This record gives sequence, C-alpha cells and structure tokens, in this order.
Amino acid sequence: MTAHWHPELVSGELLGLTNALGQPERKFAILAEGNTSERLPDGRLVVKASGASLGSATRDDFVTLDVDEIAGILLDPAVDQRSLTDALDSGVHGGVHRRASIESLMHAAVQAVGPVRFIGHTHPTAVLGLVSSIHAATAYDSPAYSDEAVVLGRPLFVPYASPGIQLGRTVYEALKSRVDEDGDMPALIVLGNHGIVAIGPTAEAVEGVTEMAVKGAEVRIAALSTGGLVALPAESMKAFFARDDIAERRRDLKGAR
Repeated sequence: MTAHWHPELVSGELLGLTNALGQPERKFAILAEGNTSERLPDGRLVVKASGASLGSATRDDFVTLDVDEIAGILLDPAVDQRSLTDALDSGVHGGVHRRASIESLMHAAVQAVGPVRFIGHTHPTAVLGLVSSIHAATAYDSPAYSDEAVVLGRPLFVPYASPGIQLGRTVYEALKSRVDEDGDMPALIVLGNHGIVAIGPTAEAVEGVTEMAVKGAEVRIAALSTGGLVALPAESMKAFFARDDIAERRRDLKGAR
C-alpha cells in the first residue's frame, strides 16, 4: 500500500498553513477545495485527504505517501486514473475512509523536479477570475510592481488539465522544462481555469506567495478594468534583480541562506 494514515506525522506548521489558507474571509478555497503538503526528512509526503476542508482540517485529515512510489506512478505511462486512485487510498480509520487528495500527483510532480518542504494549492476567487479569462496564459508574464517581483519571481503558467493523473503529468512536464531551462524552481505555478500552487521552504513562505499571487490578480483585474496593465519594464527589472539587496531578499524567501 502506497498511502498510510499517520496523524502523528502532521506537523503544527502544516496544520496551521492548511487552516490559514482555508479561512472563509480570504476566499482562497471553500468546501473541500485545495490541498497542502509537507515533505518529511525521510522523503515521505504528508498530504491533505480528499473531502476535508482546509479551514477545519485536523491532523486526522491527512494521508502519508511515499514520494518515490507516487513519482513512479507519475512517470509510468501505463498507469491510469483508477490505479492512481487506488494508490492514494489509506483505508478506513476510526470509521472514516481516508484517501489522499486526487491532486497529490501534482504535489509529487513538484517533488520529482525539485524537493521542497511545503506546497499549498488553492483556488482564490480573484485568481480564478483572471486565469479563466482570455489573459490567463500571459497574466503573470511580467510583474505589476516591485514587491510582487521579489516574492513571486517568474511564475510558471500551466494550461488546464483535468485534476488527477493528467494534471500531475502536465505540471511535471512544464516544471521540468522550466527548471532545465534556467535552473530555477518557481515559487508560483499558475493553473489555467483552476488556481495556483505556492511552493516554499516554510509554511510562512507558501502563505506569503499565495497572498501575493492573490493581490497580483486583484491589481491586474483593476488595471484591465481601466484600460489595461502597464507592467514593469523588462530592462528595469533586470537591473532590479541584479542588486545585491534584492538578491539577498530572494534568497531569504527561498530559504537558501
């Protein structure tokens, strides 16, 4: 069995991040939308269970997966959706049937390209409005303001794919291509007609990326409603990122110090 139920492995940081992203007033997710995960030092991945609400999740609402086994499913073209669903099933515990989120393969895709401690996937209302529009593919191509550039860097856009095995493989291919191209793991993945994936070394970093992505969506929607977005000049941004103080801030955000 690939999936196991170990509530004792759910850290306070993961639970805190999960509940924070699910607060109703933030409009990041409702009902059972969204999911979070934490990679453990031994390579296992703790992922929110399917059907559990982010805002009210407890330690019982997570499933532990073996990253290598899930990555094997991701990379095996012979594996279908039914096989994935079976692999995510941890069985019945305390009278409740718990299965890791169907989007666990997307978390595994990130881990297969570049191991990271925390991942948060949400469907913020403002972001959904933007990525469901004709501007989706290019919306985050250029930063709207400097702080956004520092926190988000260069987001990766991934066109819509059906949640589950198709989405996991699509994210993997797009992410691998980006990292092969410039060696830099993006802090934000933007999913067309779906939502966002925030990646970070700490729970605070993931929450910060999520908040900045939402603010960025709100800024773009406001700009588009008044005639269009004037993004920061590319040459100006090149000089901005070359500054020692900005490079240091980005390293801090990535936990590279």
